[in-house]
Amino acid sequence: MVVLSQPAQDNFSFIKTCKPTSSLFTGIPVIDLLHPHAETQIVKACEEYGFFKVVNHGISMESVTSLEAETIKFFKLPQSEKDKASSPNPFGYGNKRIGLNGDVGWIEYLLFSTNPEIISQKSLSSFPGNPEFFWSLVNDYVSAVRNMASEVLEMIADGLKIGPRNVLSRLLRNEKSDSCFRLNHYPPCPELQALSDRSLIGFGEHTDPQIISVGRSNNTSGLQISLRDGTWVSVPPDQYSFFINVGDSLQVMTNGRFRSVRHRVLADNLSSRVSMIYFGGPPLCEKIAPLPSLMEEGEESLYKEFTWCEYKKAAYKTRLADDRLGLFKKSAGQ
Repeated sequence: MVVLSQPAQDNFSFIKTCKPTSSLFTGIPVIDLLHPHAETQIVKACEEYGFFKVVNHGISMESVTSLEAETIKFFKLPQSEKDKASSPNPFGYGNKRIGLNGDVGWIEYLLFSTNPEIISQKSLSSFPGNPEFFWSLVNDYVSAVRNMASEVLEMIADGLKIGPRNVLSRLLRNEKSDSCFRLNHYPPCPELQALSDRSLIGFGEHTDPQIISVGRSNNTSGLQISLRDGTWVSVPPDQYSFFINVGDSLQVMTNGRFRSVRHRVLADNLSSRVSMIYFGGPPLCEKIAPLPSLMEEGEESLYKEFTWCEYKKAAYKTRLADDRLGLFKKSAGQ
């Protein structure tokens, strides 16, 4: 198997290690989207974990496996070919460096905007192979996952008994929605053989700043979430289901009722991990604040109002593990 080039030793030292979790966590909420009380179960999962798995989601596995096959084909290319898809802006191919603030992981990835206005012909022309075919697979996949995410948000509105029903989903369905899509590849890491009681960080701990994230991976473990008491637990892999994360923006919109889950990915010394994540974001000009229909009489907002553009800029100036929402929390008396 061809993997990304090994980091030089001085770079490798910056990739953090952590104590591994020995067993897979069996308490992840599993939501059957066809269950008559699914909306209540989703709300409970968002309150307790900020994370859950959905089954009976209605997404064709054929589209999933087709995109995964093309993704693996891309990551098997020589490094010089993959580098042609890199870009000075955030979108395109990336290798090890995560963001602009010094975070490093054992990862390579492709990051795309899902807004057609941002996708330029120039960026597609630099993509190796058949970029039009690859992008059509991405488009089909993102369309299906966005529809499923929107359905989940509408079920959340039902479960919270707030209206209108599309109060959340409209932000993803808006043609100016600032959503993005990332394909991650975590190659096998031989160096882990020497880290007997520790694990290498593939992608460091963080929360997602958007409203909601939808992820799936091949049948390789590595994803971990942090429980409310700070304990890190490993999520059992399931290549046929999707995992939903509550994002920072949804935490604000529910005035802290839902939690934005901290999560990370550990590398593996034997198996290659491929994951796909859709990050559902609102339009840049959208104001983010607790929903009035959800606020009880006399309830104070925990957060200052901000636009998604303001929060996005602030979030991406921080390190992965920083408390991004802390910058927007109200102090006593505000």
